Amino acid sequence: MKAKSNDIALALLGASYDALDEKTRRVARHVADRTHIARDMSKETAAGSTLGQRAADAVARFGGSWKFIGLFAAVLACWVGLNSFFLVRYGKVFDSYPYILLNLVLSMLAAIQAPIILMSQNRQAQKDRLVAEHDYEVNLKAELEIMLLHEKIDLLREGQWSSLLEMQQVQIRLLERLVVKVPPG
Repeated sequence: MKAKSNDIALALLGASYDALDEKTRRVARHVADRTHIARDMSKETAAGSTLGQRAADAVARFGGSWKFIGLFAAVLACWVGLNSFFLVRYGKVFDSYPYILLNLVLSMLAAIQAPIILMSQNRQAQKDRLVAEHDYEVNLKAELEIMLLHEKIDLLREGQWSSLLEMQQVQIRLLERLVVKVPPG
């Protein structure tokens, strides 16, 4: 297998198998073995995630949605509405203007939510890098397979040209025989 991979590497990539990086070696092996290289990267990245990573993804997904914005606006409106109701009804409020307790809650939410979203973005960037690497391998294999197909087509065409030349030589000999046998007229 390594000999065939080395032949592929030399013929198509212009370098020995041992001189290639690991990704290119993997592609050369797949070309030599005639095996598929494409795989579902979303399943691979999901299978290797921890509980914390999945939780960070869920928080980022919810925190970046219209549902969160609507819920957040509703909570703020209820907070201000309840304060206004208590002020009018009882003359007291649980969070007086400028809503210090609300500001504290919002600051704590932002302080917790920001690093979680950053963790999720880092994880997404890692997924994107893995997908890009996989795309590179698939594209390289496709390019190498196309090069192999071009070589096969060129060999077929050369064989056909040889056959056509042989047939033409036979036809010329037959015509020469005919010309010699039949006197001009």
